[in-house]
Amino acid sequence: MNFSFNNYNTEGFYDEMFDAEGNVRIGYEAFKERAEQLGVEEFLRRHQAAERSLMALGITFNVYSENEGTERIMPVDIIPRVVAADDWAKTEKGLVQRITALNMFLDDIYNDQKILNDGVVPRELIESSKNFLKPCIGLKPPKGIWIHITGTDLIRGDDGEFMVLEDNLRCPSGVSYMLENRELLKRTFPEVLGKTRVQPISDYPTRLLQMLQYISDRPNPTIVVLTPGIYNSAYFEHSYLAQQMGVELVDTRDLVVHDGYVKMRTTKGFQIVDVIYRRIDDTFLDPQTFNPHSLIGIPGLMDVYKAGRVALANAPGTGVADDKVIYAYVPRIIKYYLGEEPIIPNVETYICGEDDDCKYVLENIEKLVVKEANEAGGYGMLIGPKSTKEEQELFKKRIKENPRNYIAQPTISLSRVPCLIDDHAEGRHVDLRPYILYGNGVQVIPGGLTRVALRKGSLVVNSSQGGGSKDTWVLY
Repeated sequence: MNFSFNNYNTEGFYDEMFDAEGNVRIGYEAFKERAEQLGVEEFLRRHQAAERSLMALGITFNVYSENEGTERIMPVDIIPRVVAADDWAKTEKGLVQRITALNMFLDDIYNDQKILNDGVVPRELIESSKNFLKPCIGLKPPKGIWIHITGTDLIRGDDGEFMVLEDNLRCPSGVSYMLENRELLKRTFPEVLGKTRVQPISDYPTRLLQMLQYISDRPNPTIVVLTPGIYNSAYFEHSYLAQQMGVELVDTRDLVVHDGYVKMRTTKGFQIVDVIYRRIDDTFLDPQTFNPHSLIGIPGLMDVYKAGRVALANAPGTGVADDKVIYAYVPRIIKYYLGEEPIIPNVETYICGEDDDCKYVLENIEKLVVKEANEAGGYGMLIGPKSTKEEQELFKKRIKENPRNYIAQPTISLSRVPCLIDDHAEGRHVDLRPYILYGNGVQVIPGGLTRVALRKGSLVVNSSQGGGSKDTWVLY
């Protein structure tokens, strides 16, 4: 029996592979044709081989909340997600616009604060954000760039148009899955990739290295990737990117501030470090400046950074723009700095710190998705239509106690892509995290990490909550 999409049901959702009449969308023709030439057993064999490859390569993540084991692979689905060239052109333009405005916003709020003085963003909102770091006031990062690497989460609703779900501006993760998913699909369906005009992504490590070199003023700068260590959930990615770029992977034991510079311990003595791609959260970077209890930071690092003797990517302090309440103001931020309307809209957002919005949220909580301002990974969230009365009352209580800490959004019917479930294809909800590099200009990598909510009916795509991933094919 051959694999078939004949019984696939789009069920009223926007489907990325089939339109409402069941016709295959542009870019999927070659994949559908090849998939339906394969027997079900062969299709399953290829899927299992892909998952075995991930484990053999050590492409795993840690789940802190589970006691039975620290590592697991992120499930990969071998049915790709395809994005048409026209859709991508608009998305790319919108991401460049958004990153440009957010970089101007960060530079402003830590320096002149014009946007606060003009009342476009409430001052108390910034000053009450736990990610607004006072030691960064007056900071001027190298080349004026704050956000060198961004992973912006996008979703499609019922109309098929992309919307921004959230911005990840501190240490966005997942790019190693994006790169390895493409390598897996090259081996799994080489003939399909050969027939489909897919933009390449394999040069990401080279582009990342060039960006890190650009932000240093020194010729042939020494670059390192700073990791919290082997128990971090994204440790594989830290080691992978260091290896791909040909730079050292270091932790707190390898670096020291000495004679006004950050230096790396080597077998030949100290070596000056010029650029640090840090995969450590802002407040753990330097125990002398931020959290005094941090055991993974470098004492004195911020003094060297402020003196311009080392570059950090991303700059400390960027987390304030990750705040989900600040997210609601990004359309106004774009308008303020660029005089433009957002090319990619936000999801409609209710700010619980504003009285009218808060009243609406409390009265309609069963219809809404409620999120904590600074949580990530699918935690601190209530999905109203799938919640119990007890959960709704608990969140109402939390909102009333600390309205500043919550936003709410309508429950969006995320677009779906066919996934291999048991021995057949079923639709599952997806989002997309494209990666954007900001060095000598803003570059959007043509693809990204498509995350899949593998549990039937689930809208939560995070790997820590049972999600998986797909290769993303952006067409020429």
